[in-house]
Amino acid sequence: MKQIQPISIWYNGFMVAATIFNMNSINDNLTSSAIFYYQLFSSDNQQLAEGNITMTGFDYEAYSSSPDSNNYAYQWGATQLNLTLV
Repeated sequence: MKQIQPISIWYNGFMVAATIFNMNSINDNLTSSAIFYYQLFSSDNQQLAEGNITMTGFDYEAYSSSPDSNNYAYQWGATQLNLTLV
C-alpha cells in the first residue's frame, strides 16, 4: 500500500477522500504483459474504488528489467490512474 495525495471519490452519496493506493499483480505472462488489480482506500481503510489495469509494451519491458520492479509498478499504476504518490 502506498500513500497518495488525497483525491475525492463519490461513494454512497458522499464525497470521500482516497488517500491509500494498493496494487497487486494478478497475471503476468512473463514475456509481454501484466495485469494489476488496484484499490483506493480512505484513511480509515474503507475501499472506495477498484479495478484492473494492464501493462504492455515498453512499460512492461522496463518493469520486468527494473531492479525495483515493485516501486516501478506502483509508480506506473499511479500515473495510469492520475494519482500522485507521497
